[in-house]
Amino acid sequence: MKGSKVVLECLKKEGVDTIFGYPGGAVIPLYDAIYDYKEEFSHIRTCHEQGLVHAADGYARSTGKTGVCFVTSGPGATNAITGIATAYMDSSPLVVITGQVPTSLLGKDSFQEIDITGVTLSITKHNYLVRKAKDIAKTIKEAFKVANTGRKGPVLIDIPKNLFLEEVDFNIEDYIPYMREKFFIENDKESNKISDEDINKAIDLINKSKRPVIYAGGGVKSSCGEKLLDDFSKKIDTPVLNTLMGLGGIDRNSELSIGMVGMHGSKESNLALSNSDLIIAIGARFSDRVVGKVSEFAKKAKIIHIDIDPSEVNKNISTDVCLIGDIKDILNKLINKLSFKNNKDWKLEIKTYKDKSVLNKDEFHPENILKVVNTKVGKDSVVVTDVGQHQMWTAKYWDFSQGNTFITSAGLGTMGFGLGAAIGSKIGNKGKNVVLVTGDGSFRMNCNELGTVSKYNIPIIILLFNNNALGMVRQWQKLFSDGRYSETDIDDNLDYVMLGKAYGINGYKVDNLEELKNILEEVDLDKPIIFECNINKDYDVYPIVPPNDALENLICN
Repeated sequence: MKGSKVVLECLKKEGVDTIFGYPGGAVIPLYDAIYDYKEEFSHIRTCHEQGLVHAADGYARSTGKTGVCFVTSGPGATNAITGIATAYMDSSPLVVITGQVPTSLLGKDSFQEIDITGVTLSITKHNYLVRKAKDIAKTIKEAFKVANTGRKGPVLIDIPKNLFLEEVDFNIEDYIPYMREKFFIENDKESNKISDEDINKAIDLINKSKRPVIYAGGGVKSSCGEKLLDDFSKKIDTPVLNTLMGLGGIDRNSELSIGMVGMHGSKESNLALSNSDLIIAIGARFSDRVVGKVSEFAKKAKIIHIDIDPSEVNKNISTDVCLIGDIKDILNKLINKLSFKNNKDWKLEIKTYKDKSVLNKDEFHPENILKVVNTKVGKDSVVVTDVGQHQMWTAKYWDFSQGNTFITSAGLGTMGFGLGAAIGSKIGNKGKNVVLVTGDGSFRMNCNELGTVSKYNIPIIILLFNNNALGMVRQWQKLFSDGRYSETDIDDNLDYVMLGKAYGINGYKVDNLEELKNILEEVDLDKPIIFECNINKDYDVYPIVPPNDALENLICN
C-alpha cells in the first residue's frame, strides 16, 4: 500500500469523515489517493490555508471531534501557522498534515521547503517529521492520542512527498485506532486516581466558605463537564462566573450564572469575585485578561484550582488546594462527598452589584441587534465571533445555552478567525443555525472565504457590525491615549452587500431594528446571508477594567 493510502486508511479508522485541505506540489500524491475516497471523506477546499485551519478548529470546538487538515509544503504550511497558534492557545484538538519536499532534498533550501516542525515547535503540543513510510501509521495514531489526551491541542505531522509514493507492507486490520482506545483510558479509574487528602482539603474550604464563587473556563467544555458543573454549582449553591472560553459551560439563564468575568466582565461578576472568600477555579488558567493587577486580585479569597494541566497551577496566581486530573472525575468525587449548602445571603448581596443602566429598546445598538437575531435563530444555535468589540458584545448579550454554542478566539485574539470557524462549525452542525458575528476590521482579513461559503452553499448568517473603525483599538485610544485616533478609522469604501453578491450571496444593509426584524422574517436561513449593520463608531464596550488595574476598578458607561 502506498504511504498516501496509509494516511487515509488510518484517518478513516480514527473516525474522521471531514478533511479541510488545499492541494499543492508536495501533497499531489495524497490528493491522488483521496480521489478514490470520495465516499469516505467530505473534503472542504477553502480559499486560503489560514481559513482551512480556522475551519477545522471551528469544527473541532463545536463537535468535540478532532479537526483534520491537509496543506502543502512551504507557503502552504506557513499560511497555516496563525490557525495552528489559535488552536494551541485555546486547547483545540487538531491533526495538521503538511506535505514536505522529498527526503533527498531536505535541508537544501529546495523549492517550497520550510522547516515547519521547527517553526511550529512552540505552538503545537507535539510535531513530527516522518522519515520512513513504515512510520506513517504509528505517527498518525500517536498524533490523535497527543491531540486528545490531557489538555487538548494541535499536532502537526510533516510527511515528505516521496513517502506518500513509497509502498509499504501494511494491514489496516492491525491498526487499532486511538479514538477507540480512548474509551478504555477514560474509564480506567486507576489512571484517574486523585488524592483523598486533597479532595478533603477542598471540601473543608468549601464547607467553611461564606462567599464562594465558581470561576469556570474552557476546560469545562473540552472535558464535556457542563452537566457536572451544573450539578456541582447547585449542590453548593454557588454563583458561576465564566471566562470568555467558558461561556456555554452553564446555561446563561441559570439562576447561578452571573456572566463573564475579567477586563470586559459584568460589574456583577467582577465585584462578586473581588469580594469572595473562596474561588473554585475549574478548567481556567487565571489569564491576565481575567486577573488584572495580580497583587489586587481577590485578596480575601482562598483558591481551589481544578485542572487537567499541572503546568497551569500556581503559574499566574498562587492556590491553596490544587486538584489535577480529569474535571469530570474530580467534580463527581466532590459532588458525592459534599453536603448541600445554602448561600442565600451571598447571592442576594451579589444581586446588589448589578449595573442598573438600561438601554433604549429601540436604539440600533449591538445589544438590541444581538437580542433580535438571538430570538430569531433560537437558543440551540452556534454563535461564532471574530475578535474585537463585537466579540465582547456577543459575550455579554448572547443568550448562551449549555454546550459548545460559543466559538471564539480567546487566547490569541485572532482577527479573521470567524468566517473560517463559522464554516467549520456549520459543516459539523448541519442541523443548527450558525451565526457569525464580526466587525468590518476583522471581516476584511479573511473575507475571501466567502468563496468557500458560496462554493459549498454553506448556510451561515453573517452579522457584520460596520462602524468604519478598528473599534476596540479605537476605544483604547479614546480612554488611554487621549483620543489620539491613530490608524483606526476605516474608509467607507467597501460595499459588503455587493461583495457578497460577487460571490452569489445575498445581503442587506440594515440601519434600524424594525428593518432587521422584518428581513429576518422574510429571508431563507437555509442559504448564506449577510446583514451589514451600520452602527455608531462611538459605541464602546463597557464595563472595562483599565490595564493592570484591580477588577473592582472597572469603568462603567
